Formats: sequence, C-alpha cells, structure tokens
Amino acid sequence: MSIWAMVFLCLSAAAGLPQYYLRPSAGRRGWLYAGGGFQLGFLGLSALLAAIVHANGMQVPHPAVVTVFSVAAAMLGGGPVTKMVLSLSEHSTADGDQPTEPDIQGPVLRGGTWIGLLERLAIAATLWAGWPEGLAVVLAVKGLGRYSELNKDGAAERFILGTFASVIWACAAVGIGYLLT
Repeated sequence: MSIWAMVFLCLSAAAGLPQYYLRPSAGRRGWLYAGGGFQLGFLGLSALLAAIVHANGMQVPHPAVVTVFSVAAAMLGGGPVTKMVLSLSEHSTADGDQPTEPDIQGPVLRGGTWIGLLERLAIAATLWAGWPEGLAVVLAVKGLGRYSELNKDGAAERFILGTFASVIWACAAVGIGYLLT
C-alpha cells in the first residue's frame, strides 16, 4: 500500500506537468482546472494511503526514496495548482452579482514559475532537514525580493494567493513523505 501512496504522490505532480508548457488562454482554462483537480485528487489519495500505512505500521520504501519523491512532488506539482488558484481568483465575483471578466495577459509578477519551483524546493528541504523555521526565512526572502513590485495593480493579492497555494502544496507533499517514513 505504501507503494501506491508513492505512485499517487508522483501522479499528483505528473498530472500538472503539461501546464508548465502551455501559455495562458481562455480556451485552456478547462484543462487547467481539470489538471488541478486531478492533482488534488491524486494528492488526497496519496495522503489517505499514507495515513493508513502510518496508522497500521506497514512496511515503507527506503526513507531516501520517500524523501526524493516527496521533494519532487512538492517542487513540480505546486506550480499548476497555484496557476489554478490564481485563475479561480480572477473569476471570483467582485460584488456578488457580476463575475469579473478574465484577463488573459502575461503574469503581473515576472519569473513566478521559476521562483515558485525554487520556493517549493527550499520549503521541502527545510522541512525535511527538521528546520521548520526555514519556512519563515524562505517567505521573508521572497517577500523582500518582490517588495518593489507589489504596488502594481493586483500584484499584492496574486503574491499572497500564489504563495499560500504554493506553500500549502509543498507542505502537503512533505507531510505525506513524513507519514511514509
């Protein structure tokens, strides 16, 4: 069963990989939501199986293998889910009646994909190293690096939503790894 938890953890990252290569457009939003839904479903199945394995004391793969897979899932899987969250936030209603029109344009904050990959890698590394305070360091460095750009229209909101989605994904992937070790 622990192998299936690892398989679903890998699938949670793999389901979102095509989103790294697609340009944002109105026609691709459905694929973005479908991919994000599959990712969340696979991550949920992995978490459920990992909890069962942990609770029953079942045999697990070598801890180094679990660590590598959870870091890879944290790093690669979070980007597409973050894009989905940001896209959903753009379509939320402003006054409760009229949905806002989608803006299909470039990102408000440049370099977000690479920054997100490195952010999730750093978060996973600090958690696996047993240094949860490293989360604060990573987020502080990211905040200081983006500070001058946060006065753009909508940038602060996108920064907060994107960071939360990214960090939660990375923590969930590492948490599944912890359950399996």
